Amino acid sequence: MTSTDQTTARTLYGHLHDWAAADPDRVLVTQVDPGDLGTTRVTTGDLLARTHVLAAWLRTQGVGEGDCLAVWLPSWAESYAWQFAASAVGAHVIGVNTRYNVAEVSHVLVKARPKVLVTAHGFQRVDFLATLRRVAEGLPEDTPTPFVLVTPAPGSGEGPDLGAWDLGAGSADASQLQEPASEALAGLRTDGGSAAGGDGSPLDSRGDVLTVAFTTSGSTGMPKLAAHGEADTIHHMQSAAAQVGFQPGDLMVEPLPYSGVFGYVAGMVALFGGAGVLIQPVFEPESLLREWAAERGTHYVGGDDMLARLRDVWDSSREDLSSWRWTGIGDFQGMSEEIAQWAAAEFGTQTVGVYGSSEVFALTSFWTLGADVEPRVGGGGRLVADDYTYRIADPATEEELPDGERGELQLRGRNVVTSYLGDAGEGKKAFSDDGWFRTGDLAEAIDGQTYAYICRIGDVLRLKGFMVDPAEIEMHLATHPEVIIAKVVGRADAAGETEAVAFVVTTPGATVTGEDLQAYTKAELARYKVPAEVRIVEDMPTTAGTNGRKIRTVTLREWANEPVAEGAGS
Repeated sequence: MTSTDQTTARTLYGHLHDWAAADPDRVLVTQVDPGDLGTTRVTTGDLLARTHVLAAWLRTQGVGEGDCLAVWLPSWAESYAWQFAASAVGAHVIGVNTRYNVAEVSHVLVKARPKVLVTAHGFQRVDFLATLRRVAEGLPEDTPTPFVLVTPAPGSGEGPDLGAWDLGAGSADASQLQEPASEALAGLRTDGGSAAGGDGSPLDSRGDVLTVAFTTSGSTGMPKLAAHGEADTIHHMQSAAAQVGFQPGDLMVEPLPYSGVFGYVAGMVALFGGAGVLIQPVFEPESLLREWAAERGTHYVGGDDMLARLRDVWDSSREDLSSWRWTGIGDFQGMSEEIAQWAAAEFGTQTVGVYGSSEVFALTSFWTLGADVEPRVGGGGRLVADDYTYRIADPATEEELPDGERGELQLRGRNVVTSYLGDAGEGKKAFSDDGWFRTGDLAEAIDGQTYAYICRIGDVLRLKGFMVDPAEIEMHLATHPEVIIAKVVGRADAAGETEAVAFVVTTPGATVTGEDLQAYTKAELARYKVPAEVRIVEDMPTTAGTNGRKIRTVTLREWANEPVAEGAGS
């Protein structure tokens, strides 16, 4: 097992530099483009060359240590290049999901205050420009305006209208950036340093600059931006890669967004393990299976929901996936057992449950093969580094519970979030008084380094693979002038996936309809957060408690699963 003795002095850029020096022809990223555009293979030499172009350009923009880049791109090889380029100049990246709408993108710009926003032009049916213009109209006056670098999608045809993209700080076309002169690359950060940015940029206790941040739903109803230091990030990738046990020539199949923690970590772990990664900007099971078979993919990390769709397509296509050896699975839809049985029977694949989050990294733990503890497909597993620790605590008292009792999983170690971008003090709520990170998850201890995840302690919904705090949707509905109160619960749709249902009490004489309120959320929130149904009710069902009357979410879930005429009314 790994890795506290592994060298972490090299930066992310330094590692890429070393990989290219050792084997410039090693294929790091294979990108499966939509439709008939085929695949793009990017070697270590290719990625280093593109990283140099981007890093040199960042320097011309005055981007340096402690500065932030917001990368609002699909899962392209270009996204990897931006992470290494940010490392080369000491900046950090906040990934922005392509499904984000006005409210979420605005929140990221306000909290992260990026100097540069990298975004896409001509990608599928996603109108990044229209969303960005609406974001710009509503930004607070004290929010710095980022320079916008527009990246044309493969096969997009006509280039971007740069005047339309300019929010006031300038704009440029990423495809037109020039190869830098050699002197422009002098002094790029191959090794870590402790110098802070000019504005007193955030450093961790070891003087480590931040390198990456992920959005995560928080108690405020909008995403928190969980940032990690560079040395800690490298340490985690090395540790997880060692526990997976990659072999030369292995290939991680990873269609999850690189902007999210699972897509990011799975891809980077593969690279640090000496393997490559197969990415897909738009999840298309048919084409992914074809390329998986052609490229001889060996590993996969993702949720059971996506794998179920791949299995359904495979039943017809029968692609040769005999190279598939290992899967780290997230049990989002309760189908992990059947998926594991199918993969084992058809291809001899070994499937293990994984655990992680934006704040502690994906693959913080997973069930290992050939260990004393029998591997499982549920969440949890063995922590990937010896210097990661956990305890099971009473969520009310913070007292550690004896073995055999279930409680909140709390973590401590280099995997835990370094800071929250734009934190106004709310970040400390994520930690106990004695410094343990509160995961909000119910778990039980197995041994000193292994635990089993049970479920979320709170009432979080998993919508289209994303953990969503219902309060975020409720707070947005409550901003409508004719809404008094809103409550959101989950129910299963026809496919067995969770969808949101909102119950709303409106002002006397209100004329707004449920359809109107559904459209109101769609205009501002990401599509996966839009309730499948909004029901207007006269009163919320409540129950009396020690601290007052509380809305009975159990009753609302019952109403959500009944036709309107038989439930709460409309």
